[in-house]
Amino acid sequence: MIRPLSKFLPALAVSAGLAAPAALACTSMLVTKGASSDGSTLITYSADSHELYGELYFTPARRHAAGAMRDIIEWDTGKFLGRIKEAPVTYSVVGNMNEHQLSISESTFTGRKELSAPAGIIDYGSLIYIALERAKTAREAIKVMTDLVAEYGYASTGESFSIGDPKEAWILEMIGKGEGKKGAVWVARRLPDGYISAHANQARIRQFPLKDPENALYSPDVISFAREKGWFTGADKDFSFADTYHPLDFDSARACEARVWSIFRRAAPSLGLGVEYVDGSSLDKRMPLWVKPDRKLAVQDVMTLMRDHFEGTPLDMTKDVGAGPYAVPYRWRPMSWEVDGKKYLHERAISTQQTGFSFVAQMRAWMPDPIGGLLWFGVDDTFTTVYTPMYAGIRRTPKNLATGVANRGQFSWDSSFWVFNWVSNQAYSRWSDMIVDVQKAQGELEGQFLADQADIEKNAMELYKSTPEQARTYLTEYSTQQGDKVHARWRQLGEQLLVKYIDGNVREETGKVTHPKYPESWYRHIVQDTGTRLMIPAEKKPEAKPEPKPEQKPAQKPSVAPAP
Repeated sequence: MIRPLSKFLPALAVSAGLAAPAALACTSMLVTKGASSDGSTLITYSADSHELYGELYFTPARRHAAGAMRDIIEWDTGKFLGRIKEAPVTYSVVGNMNEHQLSISESTFTGRKELSAPAGIIDYGSLIYIALERAKTAREAIKVMTDLVAEYGYASTGESFSIGDPKEAWILEMIGKGEGKKGAVWVARRLPDGYISAHANQARIRQFPLKDPENALYSPDVISFAREKGWFTGADKDFSFADTYHPLDFDSARACEARVWSIFRRAAPSLGLGVEYVDGSSLDKRMPLWVKPDRKLAVQDVMTLMRDHFEGTPLDMTKDVGAGPYAVPYRWRPMSWEVDGKKYLHERAISTQQTGFSFVAQMRAWMPDPIGGLLWFGVDDTFTTVYTPMYAGIRRTPKNLATGVANRGQFSWDSSFWVFNWVSNQAYSRWSDMIVDVQKAQGELEGQFLADQADIEKNAMELYKSTPEQARTYLTEYSTQQGDKVHARWRQLGEQLLVKYIDGNVREETGKVTHPKYPESWYRHIVQDTGTRLMIPAEKKPEAKPEPKPEQKPAQKPSVAPAP
């Protein structure tokens, strides 16, 4: 099969015996059909890693002979883990959406160090793509995933999964049982219709109903295993998965929950969720697992929610001196450092430079699956990407987005991943100016896709009524053309930025080269840092010599007549 390339999983040691991948891992959001403006179920994903190549995977549907086996290749490392029985029939998968509109994303929360290195051969990445090949609905996917780890063992640390189909959205959280032990403990909760949720590298499911299989599923030993370890002693009804298997600490609140907060605060400002929920100052203040948005969300709203640097909040990354003169909302790694024996950190926002790919999966029950499923896919940073429509029913993916376009460590003009990185890395150098050009091009492309969507789908529906395969062919050609269009436009944009902003100058549309000053605030930073070293002394005027007084002749004495 065409398998995903490796995704690096960091393990940043933090307090209380935990390991949290706060610096490099992922963000996911879920929107139920009752919370979307058109009745779609939506899930998002930003796959963040310095080692992750941004590409659109494609796996065709297959039939397998009796006794066929499947190799399990770890998504993080590319390591061979073992073999499992292949399913008789598997479904086609485009990225993280299959032909039945089922979509799955994730974020790693790692969890207690005592539960690392479990015995098993199914890693979390393999769970995602195997489930997409074998399940039609979110509930089926949960069963496939949990059955697999029960039979073959789990090979990863703690993980949150977003699982959505046209009717339901679920969060599944899972963690292994420790070194040498097979299986996993897990819990899954269905979002109530009309609500949204999110997760970002911190376990979020706390208490859950114990006798409500319509809305909550869990492993039989999820509580008893915790009792056995001595991590929980209360009544079953009070058991909290997150507090037991991944207790919240300062790092997790500030670097992980803060991203969830940023989604919730913008989607539901009426809740008044202040920064104290996530700045690490009040760990007893916990955000809800889900919230009801103040208004129903369109797909473009969800794209916007995935584009964020905490602008306008106390965590705003554009405001401190680290942003430089052009308000760059990015900080290079490492994410924490020491000065004079004291520890400090950089904020970790949803939009980050190390994103390999991201998507917004749109699932619609009122359309045939090949048309109703739409993966809005983009490579590189969510803030500078272009979400391009890739339909669930397509038979191939655009070459510039497809697996194997270029080696991860070798630049290629044929790869959208590298072209988008070329543009964004230019923008980082003069952000406040260049992002205006980037967002203009981004808005034009995405705006056109959204404006054309109804007509494209109307045409596809007409074709589907007579020959479903013709509809698939039509959507394949459309998606391929849009991928090619975006690739070409972004390469052109990169060339335009280079010409316009070469060597710190700005070339106007007329061709005139100008030399804009730094912002006044930046000049003040320089003065504060350098004192008088760069000061130009005031020009001294030569001292004026006094005008010479006119020479005066001695006054003549009046002549006195001689006395007679």
